[in-house]
Amino acid sequence: MEKTSKMQEEKHLTGTLVLSVFTAVLGFFQYGYSLGVINAPQRVIEAHYRRVLGIAPIDRSAINFTDTNGSMIFPDLEGMDVGKSTLTLYWSLSVSIFAIGGMISSLTVGWIGDKLGRVKAMLAVNVLSIIGNLLMGLAKFGPSHILIIAGRAITGLYCGLSSGLVPMYVGEISPTALRGALGTLHQLAIVTGILISQVLGLDFLLGSDDMWPLLLGLSGAAALLQFFLLFLCPESPRYLYIKLGKVEEAKKSLKRLRGDCDPTKEIAEMEKEKQEAASEKKVSIRHLLISSSYRQPVIVALMVQISQQFSGINAIFYYSTNIFVRAGVDQPVYATIGVGVVNTVFTVISVFLVEKTGRRSLFIAGLIGMLASAVAMTVGLVLLSTFVWMSYVSMVAIFLFVIFFEVGPGPIPWFIVAELFSQGPRPAAIAIAGFCNWTCNFIIGMCFQYIADLCGPYVFMIFAVLLFSFVLFAHFKVPETKGKSFEEISAEFRRKRRSAIKGPKATTELEDLRGSKEA
Repeated sequence: MEKTSKMQEEKHLTGTLVLSVFTAVLGFFQYGYSLGVINAPQRVIEAHYRRVLGIAPIDRSAINFTDTNGSMIFPDLEGMDVGKSTLTLYWSLSVSIFAIGGMISSLTVGWIGDKLGRVKAMLAVNVLSIIGNLLMGLAKFGPSHILIIAGRAITGLYCGLSSGLVPMYVGEISPTALRGALGTLHQLAIVTGILISQVLGLDFLLGSDDMWPLLLGLSGAAALLQFFLLFLCPESPRYLYIKLGKVEEAKKSLKRLRGDCDPTKEIAEMEKEKQEAASEKKVSIRHLLISSSYRQPVIVALMVQISQQFSGINAIFYYSTNIFVRAGVDQPVYATIGVGVVNTVFTVISVFLVEKTGRRSLFIAGLIGMLASAVAMTVGLVLLSTFVWMSYVSMVAIFLFVIFFEVGPGPIPWFIVAELFSQGPRPAAIAIAGFCNWTCNFIIGMCFQYIADLCGPYVFMIFAVLLFSFVLFAHFKVPETKGKSFEEISAEFRRKRRSAIKGPKATTELEDLRGSKEA
């Protein structure tokens, strides 16, 4: 029986399905590349900003505050302070505007996904990525600070839309048996994008004075590739059947995606979902947030996004180079790239683990592992000045933290939201979950440095406390979605609510759960 099931899963993995998923997750590759690409060439871009803004003389010796003989130059300190604050402002905008763009556009995912369809929407928003990357690639031919900020903002708009449309499309075209494994490819695309941007950002590759505009604009090549490949991808059968009522087109699309497999079961599931959606009012973002019908799945959807961003993963990447320097690593940049490699390898492993182990158990295990690593990181940093070997404890903790993140809290939040909601509320749910993720990303980016300066090495204890609370929440509230249809997931919420609510009120409130018809 198990062998037959496995053979059916392999049959479901057709060439068209693989192409469609690969094409879609190129959007997440661009997201990861954009996250990582701005860090490596920071020094050379800031030097270029100085030249364009007239903050420092054009020649490199003045920028390095030394003359041609290597003697130190003492420039006007008051003018230097003004220049430094201006430079900091433009650089901060260059980095953070990306997240602001994502926050803004993520709220329109539901609308554009329903209006144009999943594939046409991805086609349309790709134009934003091409324009944004073109502006950054041409940064040396104009006011570089303005072109980079504008390019990053437009690319952020693209990534905000793409980070909602991609999980929506992949979740809807994937067979139930493969939905988790294919869903983890979002995170794999992100970490691959980050790793490639780190490698290409090395000084002797594209992180040089001459090549950095090409480095910034290079993900435009992935945007062009995705644009043309999307013409080969079928529209989501669920969107065609449930949203548009185009039964024959949905069957054709399903046949392309599944090959010779019998589509009867999936068509029956879509029909049931369609009937339920027809009995419900149109689900807007506002209705999703205020209606008790969706309260539990909405809370779960938001909390998994918050736990991903507030887990401390960005803090680990912030501290990694510094810790590697203290540990005596000659080339800390390569050690940081090593973290990126580990990041990628264990994301690949999570592709196989997520269907074998399950979403909920893997998510909780990852959080617990990150909690233990955060405590070890704190001990290592606090005792670093007393015991030299503690630097190695910190190094191991970095790698373990990244490993546990990538097998659970990293990939799972990206696709579990699409599993928690049926066709009707799914676009709105993905929109608010995406907005939450981008907002938390922005908060961490803006606030972490100040908190780290205030708390020093004890900053990781803050993350340890947060991780402990996330573990408790996941244990009591997050349902297992592995191998379940959307109706079965809905029934899981009903069971949880039934066990939590006692007395006569339980009977009436059960009707308010997601997936139930209005009383």
